[in-house]
Amino acid sequence: MMIDFHCHILQGIDDGSHDTEESLALIQEENKQGIQTIILTPHFYAHRDRVDHFLTKREERYLALQSAMKEHHMETTTFYFGAEVYYFGGIGKAEMVEKLCIQGTDLLLLEMPFCQWTREMLDDIRGLIRTQKVTVILAHIERYFSFQKDKGIMNQILDLPVILQMNAGSFLAGSKFMDFEGKKKRRKCLELLDEPDYHILLGSDAHNMHARKPNLAAGRAVIAEKIGTDRLLEIDSLGERILCRD
Repeated sequence: MMIDFHCHILQGIDDGSHDTEESLALIQEENKQGIQTIILTPHFYAHRDRVDHFLTKREERYLALQSAMKEHHMETTTFYFGAEVYYFGGIGKAEMVEKLCIQGTDLLLLEMPFCQWTREMLDDIRGLIRTQKVTVILAHIERYFSFQKDKGIMNQILDLPVILQMNAGSFLAGSKFMDFEGKKKRRKCLELLDEPDYHILLGSDAHNMHARKPNLAAGRAVIAEKIGTDRLLEIDSLGERILCRD
């Protein structure tokens, strides 16, 4: 089962889909690529929003989307509520994070700051894991490496029992139109995938039908070619296990 663990398909809630029409187009594109299970992960920023307000807004947008899908006879997709939670100081002790986990699980999709990571961040992630009993999924892990001039803290975080989520688009940075940083990111993704000790999930991080379209199928094709289909099977199997566990 192919699962999109990271997307901004839910309309009118963040910088992703602007309206229901665009959300329907995004879902149709996901379905064309064989993605039938989608985790809805709109951005959550603790300094901008209250958890209860965010959850209410998310449900309202979802109900509107479901109604539109029924009108268009689109009922084959399985959705889970989730959020892409931006890191904030003290998150390791913030009990409200439980409400932001992926529906029915202890999985928290955590977006880290785009800067040098610190000891405080390491302690907070340890707190999420050990005190809050949360399973941390680090969103688009490949986007942080260039900010780590001192990689010591990052390496300690990666040594924790975390799951690494990669964006499928990062595997597509091999054409002549991509810049040097894009190609470096692609190489880093392939290096991480080639390391069997890392637990990895994939997401499209799709926002719209223009610059950031769903692209899981294309990213998976690169993985199959460069690393092998066995790694894809491991990724898919991990996704199924963590969503379905009691």
